[in-house]
Amino acid sequence: MKVFHCDHCGQLVFFENVLCVSCEHVLAYAPDLNVVTSLDKVDEQTWRSPLARSQGRLYKLCANYSQHNVCNWTFPADDPHDLCESCRLTRTIPDLSSVGNKKAWYKLEVAKRRLVYTLVEFELPLKNKVDDPEQGLAFDFLADSAPGTPDAKPVLTGHDNGLITLNLAEADDAEREKRRCQLGEPFRTLLGHFRHEVGHYYWDRLIRDTPHIDAFRKVFGDERDDYGEALKRHYNRTPAPGWQEFFISTYATAHAWEDWAETWAHYLHMTDTLETAATCGVSLAPRRADEPQLNSVPDPVTSDVSFDHLMDSWRPLTYMLNNLNRGLGVRDAYPFVLSTPVVEKLRFVHDLINAG
Repeated sequence: MKVFHCDHCGQLVFFENVLCVSCEHVLAYAPDLNVVTSLDKVDEQTWRSPLARSQGRLYKLCANYSQHNVCNWTFPADDPHDLCESCRLTRTIPDLSSVGNKKAWYKLEVAKRRLVYTLVEFELPLKNKVDDPEQGLAFDFLADSAPGTPDAKPVLTGHDNGLITLNLAEADDAEREKRRCQLGEPFRTLLGHFRHEVGHYYWDRLIRDTPHIDAFRKVFGDERDDYGEALKRHYNRTPAPGWQEFFISTYATAHAWEDWAETWAHYLHMTDTLETAATCGVSLAPRRADEPQLNSVPDPVTSDVSFDHLMDSWRPLTYMLNNLNRGLGVRDAYPFVLSTPVVEKLRFVHDLINAG
């Protein structure tokens, strides 16, 4: 994620901001400009960005911004839609009459917008299911039925032919932490769920029925193995000793599809963090020559940056992140060890994305 500044006063602002705390101008992210811009009000419906590259065009706020305050995106006023590119991907929102659901919906949309930002930067195919019913992407945000409801079934987070379902409970920090502990996971975040599930979607779009399938099977295994049986085995047994030598997580050991989705999500974790570090100008200059060093962080969105360059920056950056977290008395920000086979799987993702 890049760092942004208010166009009117220069105040540092962030991707999720809606108001400049210095000059109190309204802020919004404009996908066509790829920037969080301040806005000047023209009338009740339209706004103007002071940026010269906006070429004087008029903008309108996403309806989920102006009506529900769960979005902060803007787009050209001549666009016939009421919702922004990100909100149009959401097919089902939770019941807003239930206490706490609007707050949870807001958290889900915040995470999804960060996902969409990355997907657009990498120029990956991204259409909603209204515009492209066959190959489009959609999200359902659903809550579990109330206890005692007849035939109640828990909502399962997952992907099915471009439709990603997210359980609203994952937006509750306490509930998500409870599930993380129950499943013995070192890392579980709302954004991580989005990145993992969209990995399944892009497997369908970029690998299935393409010349890449043979290379995929050499790296990740054969996805034609029975998926249902593989998940049953995974949940009914402990991971084999030494799984860390070949997989990024225990869930990745379940099936080739899950190995792919976990690796895809991990690559997006890496590139988002590296882009932020690059924009902030992070470097490490230790007093001892044998400690991790980092002269500068490459921007991973730049197409000519090699994967090896990214990895050479990632290792010292995570060393710093974990030590900073320990100083604050919280868990490691990055509780992973990347073996050589896992690095090669990440390289496969990198090469596939950069192959266009």
